Amino acid sequence: MLALYHFADTIKRDFIKNKYIYFLAIPVVVYYVIFHYGPMYGLIIAFKEYKPTLGIIGSRWVGFENFISFFNDFSFVRIIRNTFLINIYDILFGFPIPIIFALMLNELKSSALNRLTQTITYLPHFISMVVICGIIKDFCSTRGLVMNMLSSLFGMEQYDLLSKASLFRTLYVSTNIWQSFGWNSIIYIAALTCIDPILYESATVDGAGRFKQMMKITLPGIAPTIIIMLILRFGQIMSVGFEKIILLYNPLTYETADVIQSFVYRRGLLDYDYSFSSAVGLFNSVINFLFVFCANKISKTFSETSLW
Repeated sequence: MLALYHFADTIKRDFIKNKYIYFLAIPVVVYYVIFHYGPMYGLIIAFKEYKPTLGIIGSRWVGFENFISFFNDFSFVRIIRNTFLINIYDILFGFPIPIIFALMLNELKSSALNRLTQTITYLPHFISMVVICGIIKDFCSTRGLVMNMLSSLFGMEQYDLLSKASLFRTLYVSTNIWQSFGWNSIIYIAALTCIDPILYESATVDGAGRFKQMMKITLPGIAPTIIIMLILRFGQIMSVGFEKIILLYNPLTYETADVIQSFVYRRGLLDYDYSFSSAVGLFNSVINFLFVFCANKISKTFSETSLW
């Protein structure tokens, strides 16, 4: 009881001392309570045969029936494989690009060129996903820019690239890199500004070149940021932006393009099977949590950086 009293007293004194900071945090707390924690009540649907007319409480309880149905579904292996592979490819090829880009910008001497480059690379992030996918479809169509170039340079037969299941993951990951690498580099650029310039001056005096300075000072300086971002990225390893998938895929590419989110969209919104789609979504969230937990554990074991 004494420890509880001291804890309450500490919280009270801290609140009085930092009351304005706590007031600033109120909108953020309210947002998360309403839009993130409040809807968690709806997870009960995953364990019920939900009928909108009966409501969540009135619907029949079925336990793990929806989960078992998902595990036995003929699409289960395909969507798990596709979701996992697309994310692994995105981590392998997409995660390092913003880091490399930030390091390259850090080496630019002209501040005007630096700002211009950043502005140009940020632009795709602010373009609507519908517009982005429309551009990709036009470029990858039978008579699109990409096929015209390949046909002119290499004499390739022209066809719709998005109709080839074997090419979908490559197109998705490569266009995703183009769309996001500039925006994702912002956090690394910010981390670079926190490195003490005196370290570079000392390295220059000792005769270290730009490359050696980058390897010995810059990369170690932003390593904690890289590790944290990688841990968070592993927390999304079973999630793929379903808007882009739905706008780009078609029945011809389901074999390599169909992912958990697109599967949930079809079953939940198109087939009105809310309970089944909720069960799939809950399963997906649990797997993502396990990945981020394991990634954090590994990081904590081999380095001093972790989320908790």
